[in-house]
Amino acid sequence: MAKIVVIGAGFAGHTAAMYLGSSLGRQHEITMINMSDRFLYVPSLIWVGVGRMDPDKTRFSLKPVYDKMQIGFVHGKATEIHPDDQYVVVEKRDNGAGPVQVPYDYLIIATGPHLDFAATPGLGPGQGNTYSICTASHAVEARDRYLETVERMKRGEKQKLVIGIGHGMATCEGAAFEYIANVHKDLIQRGVRDKAELVYLTNEPTLGDFGVRGLHVKHKGQLVSSEDFLKAIFKEYDLKAEVQKGVKQVEPGHIYWEDAQGGEGETSYDFAMLLPRFQGMPFKYVGKNGEDVSAKVVNQAGFVLVDGQYGLPYEALAQNPDAWPAVYQNPTYRNIFAAGIAFAPPGPISVPHVNPKGTSISPAPPRTGMVSGIIGRVVAKNVIDLVKHGRMTHKERMSEMSAACIASMGGSLWDGSAATIVIYPVVPDFRRYPNEAGRDLFVSHMEMGLAGAWMKRMIHTTFIYKLQGRPGWQFIPE
Repeated sequence: MAKIVVIGAGFAGHTAAMYLGSSLGRQHEITMINMSDRFLYVPSLIWVGVGRMDPDKTRFSLKPVYDKMQIGFVHGKATEIHPDDQYVVVEKRDNGAGPVQVPYDYLIIATGPHLDFAATPGLGPGQGNTYSICTASHAVEARDRYLETVERMKRGEKQKLVIGIGHGMATCEGAAFEYIANVHKDLIQRGVRDKAELVYLTNEPTLGDFGVRGLHVKHKGQLVSSEDFLKAIFKEYDLKAEVQKGVKQVEPGHIYWEDAQGGEGETSYDFAMLLPRFQGMPFKYVGKNGEDVSAKVVNQAGFVLVDGQYGLPYEALAQNPDAWPAVYQNPTYRNIFAAGIAFAPPGPISVPHVNPKGTSISPAPPRTGMVSGIIGRVVAKNVIDLVKHGRMTHKERMSEMSAACIASMGGSLWDGSAATIVIYPVVPDFRRYPNEAGRDLFVSHMEMGLAGAWMKRMIHTTFIYKLQGRPGWQFIPE
C-alpha cells in the first residue's frame, strides 16, 4: 500500500488530493496536511475586500470532502521534511496534540506562498500601515479599513487610495489591478467616487505586463497589446498608474520606492493595499544524519527545485520553452513533487530589469489559479501512474499551457463588468509562434463587458461546486 502525502490544500494541492483520492483512495493511503480546516477560494477575496461578499461564501470545510474520497486529513502546520527517511513533521492544531510524524512514499508540496511582508520594512497588516487581500483575515481587515475610508469621503474628505505591489520582485499584479477596479466601481455605487484619488503602484515594466510579458491579440485586423487595453480602462476609470516602481519601505501615509532608472521617490496615501513578495514556505529539510539538505530540494527563495533548466540567462530561457518543467519532480528526491506556487520556476517570464543601484524591479512569474489547478492535476496523475504502473505518462509545461483570467470590475450582475483575458501559451514560445508575442494570436483574447461579470460569478459558484467534490466534478476543467 502506497502512502501519499500532500502539503497544502490550495488550488494545486486540493485538486491533486481529489484526483488521488478518487483513483487510489480505496487501496492506498492519501493524507492531506493543511494549516486551515477550510478551503479558501482566493479569487473572490477582492469582493470581500470592498464589503461586497461575506468571507464565509469563499470557504468550506475540507474534512467532509476528504472523508467522502477516503483521504486522511491532518489539521496542522508542517515544519520539517525528512526526505531520506520519508516523513513530514507536523504541529497538529488539535487541542493538546504535539508534533507528529506523517510517513510517505510520495510527497506533493503545494503550500502556496509564504507572504514575505518583512522583505519590505513597514509593509503589511501586522505593521498597521498597508493592507492585503491574500487571506480571508487580511481581506476582512482591508474591508474594514476601506469602509472607514469611505465614511471619511461621505463626510466630504478627499482620500488617496494606493493599490498595487509592495516589493520590486513581487507577483500577482492581476489581483491588484482587479482590486483597484472593484474599488472604483464600489465608490461609484456608494456615491463618493469624486472624493477619491485612485493610484495603481506596480513593479511592471509596462501597464498590463502582469508578470507574463504582457499580451497581444488581434482585434479588427490590428494587433492590440494589454498595455493599450489597460490604458483605455485607466483613462475611462480615471485611475493613475505608477509603473516601474519597487517599493523599499512604508511608513504611515508614505510609500518610498526606487524606480527602474534608479531614482527615488515617495507616494503618499490615506489607504493602501499592497501585495507582498512571495517566498517558499520555510520548512526545514533534514537529512538522514540530521544535516541540512535544503539545497537538494529548494532554491534560495524556498521554492522546490523540479525538472526545469535552472541558471539560464534570460535571453536563452526566452528562446527555450522546454526549459520549463514538465512533470514537476525533484531531480534528487524523485518521490517529491511540487505544484502551484511551491515549484521553482527556471526564471522570469517578463523581461527582468535591474536598476543602476542594483535593485531588481521585475515581476515574478505568476503560478496561481488555473495554472495551479492544472499542475496539481498533472502531478496527481503522474503519482497515480507511478503507483499503478511504475512510470509517468503526463506532462504539461507552462510553455504549453493556456490560462484564462476574468478580472471583475464590480460584482453586480446588472451593471458590473469584467476584463476577460485568455492567454496561450502562458510562457511565450517563439519557436512555435514566431511573432512579436510568441503566442497563438488566434486563441489569445481580451475583451471587457457585462458578460464577463456573469462569467466571473458563474466560475465562483462552479469551482466551489467542483472543489467540494460534488457529482461530475471531474468534468469541470481546472
